[in-house]
Amino acid sequence: MPFSGTMRGMPALSNIPPLPALSAATLLRALFKRSAAPRTAQPPITQYLLAGLDAGQVARYRAAFGFEGSHVPLTYCYLLAQRAHLATMLDAAFPFRLVGGIHVDNLLRAGSQPLADRPLMLATKVRIAPPLENGAVHAALETEATQDGRLVFACRSTYLVVRGRRSGGARPAPAPAPGPAVIAGWQLAHGDGRAYAGLSGDWNPIHLWRWSARLMGLQAPIIHGMHTLGRVCAELERAGGRPLSMLDGRFRAPVALGSAVTLAADLAQSRYTVGLGERIAVEGEFAFDTAQVMQGAYSRS
Repeated sequence: MPFSGTMRGMPALSNIPPLPALSAATLLRALFKRSAAPRTAQPPITQYLLAGLDAGQVARYRAAFGFEGSHVPLTYCYLLAQRAHLATMLDAAFPFRLVGGIHVDNLLRAGSQPLADRPLMLATKVRIAPPLENGAVHAALETEATQDGRLVFACRSTYLVVRGRRSGGARPAPAPAPGPAVIAGWQLAHGDGRAYAGLSGDWNPIHLWRWSARLMGLQAPIIHGMHTLGRVCAELERAGGRPLSMLDGRFRAPVALGSAVTLAADLAQSRYTVGLGERIAVEGEFAFDTAQVMQGAYSRS
């Protein structure tokens, strides 16, 4: 299901620039981008064209998280959306620096399974919320990916782009409340950040080594939030026997490399939590695709 305010009036595909790849040059641009003067209008919609899915990357992604079946995983779609998001945020029309921004929430919805050899058009809308009472500002990037006019997926990523004033000490992440049963657990290796960076193209220094994380103000490197959601997606699908059609994740606490993580879920109520010891690291909702039973590979026709 598309987000409200579906993007219309898109230009012909021949006029849409190609979806930029993530590269070292892109990372450097992100690290050195400066904030711009505040704008009264929202940034314009951006459009990018992807010539087709990279079947090899899809296969590597599926293998990395242990997905069953043969469909394109919902969380794989984020790897395409993040390229559109980063290109949009690097544009001069986006008035905030990327360094220091915090990914606080991510929502993915599935449409039709993509055709392997057909182009995808990714249109991204930015919604900058008014400042909160403490001065904090959030920006949501909403991407719809379509193929021959059909929605393939929709992704909304919300970022804290301006930190608010603190009132007292930092509040700890809430402890898991009694309820959903633990359905899976995993131990993060110290190299998992680099492995996921190689798969996704997200080489943010906070995910790589201790020294690079410290350069960015962290005591230790943390795993990508979307690595956690990728594992959540695979484990929920394994437990429910169906692909996911929706997955929302609210990132409550960072997960250091080397940590032991647990996933608790209520399949009937469609809720889950990712536990990090006594704390909640991620929580959210999900929905199964009732039309599929762990099948539905992307077609070539």
